[in-house]
Amino acid sequence: MRYRLAIFIFFLTAAVVAQSAVFYVQHKTVKFPRTQEGETIHQTYFVTNRGKVPLMIYSSETECTCTNVILPTGPIDPGKTAKIDVTFNTSGKYFFQDRIITLKTNTRKKKEILHLKVFIIPKE
Repeated sequence: MRYRLAIFIFFLTAAVVAQSAVFYVQHKTVKFPRTQEGETIHQTYFVTNRGKVPLMIYSSETECTCTNVILPTGPIDPGKTAKIDVTFNTSGKYFFQDRIITLKTNTRKKKEILHLKVFIIPKE
């Protein structure tokens, strides 16, 4: 009897653990054309939850205050899409820039990474 109970608990646990949120963005890396220093770049990422449970994006981290991220306010239900808005102020930035946006989520990886890449032409 104990053996059957142990097997039942094992399979029940495996079924619950297998359910997770799945973060999907068509293009995690976005490359912009050459841009003059001082311009502000705007990008909207559309995030779809391809998992079985609601996707939570708890917070975002960027490398500097020149990059601002606006996250969805609530969970993203399975099969639904929400947007993440990113702005990058290029003032004081030169040449190749790769803005990395790290999102803390409830996916299996626990974090997702987005990139915004641009070559900035310095003011003369």
